Amino acid sequence: MNLSIQIIDTMREPNGLAMSSRNVYLSAKERDAASILYRSLCVAKKMYEENLSGDGKLKLHAQVVKSAVMDMLKSEPMVTEIQYVSVDSKDTMAPLQEIGSDGTIVSIACKIGTVRLIDNIML
Repeated sequence: MNLSIQIIDTMREPNGLAMSSRNVYLSAKERDAASILYRSLCVAKKMYEENLSGDGKLKLHAQVVKSAVMDMLKSEPMVTEIQYVSVDSKDTMAPLQEIGSDGTIVSIACKIGTVRLIDNIML
């Protein structure tokens, strides 16, 4: 059996917040603050793009990316809990020690107030 997986971009609100049925539980202030999830993921994307060499090779430590994403999340006072930041292979979803140019997904889960939100980005 040959399974083919198609990856589609996350649908986002204008402020970058991933569209989700959970968003209705956010107050107006929490909804604004929730854009921190996407901004945190964009930090990972920027690090990836800045470290990609002209020949397409890349070696970037996953822990460095995780720390940068966590720091960005922690900068928002309305984040009440960071449950995880993971850097995984897009093919196997196994955790990575080093990010290469062969496909990585950065995923996060955190709470804004009492609402648990998740998001991810492909590198």
